Amino acid sequence: MKKILVVDNNRVILKFMTDYLEKKGYQVMSAEDGLSALEALRSYTPDVMFVDLIMPNIGGKKLCQIVRSMPHLSQVYIVILSAVAAEEVPELDELGANACIAKGPFPVMARNVMSVLDRVEKGEPGPLPAKVMGLESVRRRAITKELLSARKHFEVILGSMSEGILEVTPDGKIVYANPVAISLLGRPEEQLLALDLDQLFREEDRPRIKKLMEEAKVSPLEIPDDFPLTANGRQFSIKILPVNENGDKALIVILDDVSLRKRMEAQLIQAQKMEAIGTLAGGIAHDFNNLLMGIQGYASLVLMNTDSTDPRFSHLKGIEEMVQRGSDLTKQLLGFARGGKYDVKPTDLNEIIHKSSAMFGRTRKEIMIREKYQKDLWSVEVDRGQIEQALLNLYVNAWQAMPSGGDLYLQTENVTLDETYVKPFKIKPGEYVKITITDTGVGMDERTRQKIFEPFFTTKSMGRGTGLGLASVYGIIKNHGGFINVYSEKDQGTTFTIYLPASKKRAPRDKSVSAQILTGSETVLLVDDEHMILEVAKGMLESLGYQVLPARNGKEALEIYRENQEKIDLVILDMIMPGISGGETFDSIKSMNPEAKVLLSSGYSIDGQAKEIMGRGCDGFIQKPFDVKTLSLKVREILDKE
Repeated sequence: MKKILVVDNNRVILKFMTDYLEKKGYQVMSAEDGLSALEALRSYTPDVMFVDLIMPNIGGKKLCQIVRSMPHLSQVYIVILSAVAAEEVPELDELGANACIAKGPFPVMARNVMSVLDRVEKGEPGPLPAKVMGLESVRRRAITKELLSARKHFEVILGSMSEGILEVTPDGKIVYANPVAISLLGRPEEQLLALDLDQLFREEDRPRIKKLMEEAKVSPLEIPDDFPLTANGRQFSIKILPVNENGDKALIVILDDVSLRKRMEAQLIQAQKMEAIGTLAGGIAHDFNNLLMGIQGYASLVLMNTDSTDPRFSHLKGIEEMVQRGSDLTKQLLGFARGGKYDVKPTDLNEIIHKSSAMFGRTRKEIMIREKYQKDLWSVEVDRGQIEQALLNLYVNAWQAMPSGGDLYLQTENVTLDETYVKPFKIKPGEYVKITITDTGVGMDERTRQKIFEPFFTTKSMGRGTGLGLASVYGIIKNHGGFINVYSEKDQGTTFTIYLPASKKRAPRDKSVSAQILTGSETVLLVDDEHMILEVAKGMLESLGYQVLPARNGKEALEIYRENQEKIDLVILDMIMPGISGGETFDSIKSMNPEAKVLLSSGYSIDGQAKEIMGRGCDGFIQKPFDVKTLSLKVREILDKE
């Protein structure tokens, strides 16, 4: 006995078809709309379906398409039973239907129904020769044609809207979704229709959705983008509008994707927070460097007069090593504070990455390094030492994420970024060099990923790390006009992507640096407001053979320079001073003598104010704390410059 499902919202037709088919010996189930039909099809598999085209809560066209997408219903014989067939002949192939019968006088309709069922009984499942059976007994109705035209018009409007539109029954079943909603929610239409609305959202949001839908039955409600709901990995603001027309009730749900806006807001807040922390970190590093300068200077002065066989020599060298470690920490702080560029030159990143990774790989044999470098990579203008530091920090981070070993993938490529892509990072669009560093390690959860670039944040136990490594990477890249992204999932590894602006300049070859301490006999005006630094730097210069004129502030320095301009060969000038600043002092000295040679000194780095002074003609920069050797080389570099 064949099983039949009749789907029609006209109860007279539904009763006629049910009674007639049951008398003919068929097992019959009925449904008043497409939604009810889909509910029935979960437990009932018919041999034949009679489907009306125009119905509420999922029309016949959508119902047919959904049925044809279900593997267990692929052999069902579908017959369209519709009054509108007289006005608009349905495309059976498009619907996935096998036959079409026009609604008309019951005797004629009954004959056509039995004709179709006879074909099914005889095993002739193909489409009938005539597209619409019984058409000759139905008069065309202009009003039906007009309604069909209006329906198409509204479908075009809904399909062209930028928001997602859902129609939902009072009990929460989705019965309509426009193309935008289908795209935003990431599910095919046949999966969306008949689904409970709350099932689209995260489990923790579902009680909220149900409560809102109950309230929306009375009056419209809105979920603003301040409190968005999440579905398909996107954030939505939602409007719910009740519809109550002639006893028919429904809810219209309007979805507005605010994901991009929320991401940009989060990035802006993060950038502002990092900026504030960076300012604080830079100030701490500056003051700490001044303290280290005093320790370094005194140790250097004593070492110059101490024989290597002296028992105190090793202790003094230990002090220097501790100062260097402290200096490395402040460099990382300054790197985070976007103050890490000291010596910027056009550079080949392929060379830096290859050399630094090779050095790292020699000490980490359990890590397999896989390299893929673009040929003819554009050069970038960077401080080589700072970029090497950033890369090393990322290598170490990857190694720590792979305690049992793994793969480290390094890749470079030339890319062009448009304004839309770079807007959240507040940088200019254009040509960039992209560095990708991927590990196969343990990955990070969302909370960790959001905090990894903050200074002093670390996942290591107390005493095992400073939390400055990735913070300094962030600052160094930002300071070079680029930006860094991170993608990671728990147990899925981590990918850091760095973008640095490309340069038209060619990368020069490296020059060897002299290891010898260089001396001289010229006169140096030394300006610093810190008494300790003034004292130790004066001692270091005098030990190198120079004549030193000390000045404790900008005002005193200008007075000394005015009186001794002819014999002063070099000015070593502190940048941060009370009263007359280093920049103002520099400008005044240059106004007195445009040929004056000036070496800028600071506990900060060359970025920011120091960079501006360098741009106005300053001859060089030296970072505190510095030792005798570094000072000797820098002084001679400037004095010997033609």
